[in-house]
Amino acid sequence: MMRAAVLGSPIEHSLSPVLHTAAYTALGLDDGWHYERFECDEGGLARFLEGCDASWAGLSLTMPLKRVAMALSDELAEPVTSVGGANTIVFAEGRRYAYNTDVAGIVSALREVGIARVDSAAVVGGGATAASALEALRVLGATEPGAVTVLAREPARADPVTEAAARMGLRIGVEPLREIGSHLDVDLVVSTVPRGAADDYTAELVASRAALFDVSYGPKPSVPVAAVAAAGRRAVGGFPMLLHQAGRQVELMTGVARAPIEAMRAAGEAELARRATT
Repeated sequence: MMRAAVLGSPIEHSLSPVLHTAAYTALGLDDGWHYERFECDEGGLARFLEGCDASWAGLSLTMPLKRVAMALSDELAEPVTSVGGANTIVFAEGRRYAYNTDVAGIVSALREVGIARVDSAAVVGGGATAASALEALRVLGATEPGAVTVLAREPARADPVTEAAARMGLRIGVEPLREIGSHLDVDLVVSTVPRGAADDYTAELVASRAALFDVSYGPKPSVPVAAVAAAGRRAVGGFPMLLHQAGRQVELMTGVARAPIEAMRAAGEAELARRATT
């Protein structure tokens, strides 16, 4: 039996077990692979890794483990170093390989709805996911100086994001989130804050010309996503990002060339629909 799991805190509502298990079933691996979830904080990750034997294929990591995972891995695959965080560890030949599939997840989610190029953007939030969003925006074309503005509640604490931008060769602006209305003349807004944290700025988002990508997900669209969509603009919730980053994790952990994305999508959407009724 090969094992994999998602670790983080809090973890009880994670959709990752549903997505990965659906992939194993579609790939015919459900008899030999098992995916679990474990509550784990930064102080517990080293101990958990020490307990992983040869039956473990890999781990999916959510907050608050993405940065500490780098120090506990033997090799870092880009864009882990530039982003400053890993959301995946793969075990192979007695070594730990760290990956970041969040960037690919964001890029795929945006391309899926026809956003194949972004020249200007605003990123709401200053955490690890914001750094992944910067790299995704770089991939999509937002590379000119000042093309991206990070909007943080406390700009003075956004150093990890500005440092990540420098590693990517990006020159970004950092402004207070309360001034969001002055920084929305952009192609795209990426909200990387927890669900509900951007609700107070819904009116500003609706009044802008920007498309919206909100990395949070739930049984129903977030307040900003629902409002921007109702205004007739493109608005994407976080499930497609979760889906595509999980698909890349399945490929890394199992060695398959292509994850069964549509089977995973169907399982995830069914679970979200179930949660919406409970």
